[in-house]
Amino acid sequence: MGSLNCAPLLWREPGAFTSPRRPTPSPSLEGNRKNPPIYPSTHPFPMPLSPTERDRYRRQMQLPGFGQESQERLKATTALVTGVGGLGGTAALYLAAAGVGRLILVRGGDLLREDMNRQILMTDNWVGQPRVFKAQQTLAAFNPDIQIDAVCDYVTAENVDGLVQQADIALDCAFDFKERDLLNAACVRWGKSMVEAAMNAMEAYLITVIPGETPCLSCLFPEKPEWDRWGFGVLGAVSGTLACLAALEAIKVITGLGDPLLGQLLTMDLARAEFAKRRAYHDPDCPVCGGVKAENRGDRALPLALARR
Repeated sequence: MGSLNCAPLLWREPGAFTSPRRPTPSPSLEGNRKNPPIYPSTHPFPMPLSPTERDRYRRQMQLPGFGQESQERLKATTALVTGVGGLGGTAALYLAAAGVGRLILVRGGDLLREDMNRQILMTDNWVGQPRVFKAQQTLAAFNPDIQIDAVCDYVTAENVDGLVQQADIALDCAFDFKERDLLNAACVRWGKSMVEAAMNAMEAYLITVIPGETPCLSCLFPEKPEWDRWGFGVLGAVSGTLACLAALEAIKVITGLGDPLLGQLLTMDLARAEFAKRRAYHDPDCPVCGGVKAENRGDRALPLALARR
């Protein structure tokens, strides 16, 4: 392929890297304001698996408490992943491996050679071209049964609502607080679950945000720290470790498997292999989520994980 420009657009490469769009559910199956579906999806019922998919995901369907219904729920899900680099790209890889039916990858900018120590969806011959398109290609080749859309742009005030409205769950892997705050506010506004993952050198944190149920990012960081996105070192194994945990957290929220980090902040010092859970403060006066109640969110459905608590 020739040189590509990273214009703010949604791009699908023709041919092998274009996955077919999944069927739109019948309107009769949609939720309504009085009785919304408990699963946070535009496809409120699990989507049947093909024979190939049953074979592909057979080993994970053997997990206790998982099974075929959980796999069908993954297939019915659209996940938005922002900041597709060492963190977001690796998380997207494991969502694709698990069988999440549609991924929306969001990242502006071209691949730099210094990214190659951690961005495992990239190849050296792609340096200088928009990284999000290579991420799409790699994931489509890895799992041709899912739909992968690439948005060659950063999260902005102009595009964030449209992105979040398409998704059932978001993974916040952006590298600055401006993008993170925009995504957090949009997820609260539209009642969408968000997995928040961030790292700095050898340290990292992870939490899941459920609007109306848990603290949001603004509760955790009411005052934003000064941040130089190029001013810290990064080891690929650190971003990869956090990415795997973030993907697992999303899978748990989607399927109800295990116990997600609802209102709990998981902190990690990977230099010492120290992990700790801390109860996050839910600010009732938070300018973003204060006053948001789960029962007042209209047809924006609760995730299955909450329904099973």
